[in-house]
Amino acid sequence: MFKEIYHDKKTFEKRCNEMNYHLMSPADLSLLKKQLGLAEIEKAVLLPEDNSYSSGTATITNDDIKLLVDLDPELFVGFASVDPRNTDAHEKLSDALSQNEFSGLYINTARLHMSPMDERLVELYDICKIHHKPIIFHSGFSFENYALSKYAEPFLFEEVLTSFPGLNICFAHMGWPWTKETEALLIKYPNAYASTAMMYTDGPYQIYKQELTEGLGEHWYHNIMDKVMFGSGSPRIRPVRSKRGIESLHLPPEVEQKIFHDNAVRFLGLEES
Repeated sequence: MFKEIYHDKKTFEKRCNEMNYHLMSPADLSLLKKQLGLAEIEKAVLLPEDNSYSSGTATITNDDIKLLVDLDPELFVGFASVDPRNTDAHEKLSDALSQNEFSGLYINTARLHMSPMDERLVELYDICKIHHKPIIFHSGFSFENYALSKYAEPFLFEEVLTSFPGLNICFAHMGWPWTKETEALLIKYPNAYASTAMMYTDGPYQIYKQELTEGLGEHWYHNIMDKVMFGSGSPRIRPVRSKRGIESLHLPPEVEQKIFHDNAVRFLGLEES
């Protein structure tokens, strides 16, 4: 949604339609950087999305992400995306990860209309395993047009976790509205993580209290404090609002440190960086 990757009006409108972003116009990347600075966020993960087999072109391309990361490599962390239904998906992902230009793979099975254990996807997991790169899955409900949430229910990913125990796997949005199911996976599997970028039916203050403190129990973090990573859901919501929503839960300082920093460092494999 940034001017730096605005190609033309037709492409922008297609992107907005597919992502279900409305009432938006291209914004300078400097605006996002100001928003991140206000929230005291030092690293931000940027995600592409490739459903080109059905839509003709990727919604947000790997080249778009690389361009943004190159503008501020100290701030941005870029993930790659390929459409597994394309015959060159294997090659494209291998090239992207082997050149160390991307930190992992993003997959949205809801948009792809694919089971997480589809053999075409499994081939991509094998590539991530070779290059020791994590995977972020969209999980739970999706506001995106053409997406079917039945392909992104958290328990559908359990076989991926068991088949690839050495791969760090993150369930974006805490699998909302299947938050309890996501919690169960986080407790059981060492390689399972989740991000707090939930789908906000109200606002961050309300949804975090409802889904975490009330839905999972007052001390929900006891069993999963090492597995939950902060995610804002930008551009649907400003990062500072999401962060303040987490802070409003009044978690112990050591738990906030894990959610805002430590867990993401471990998930991305940056401990020795």
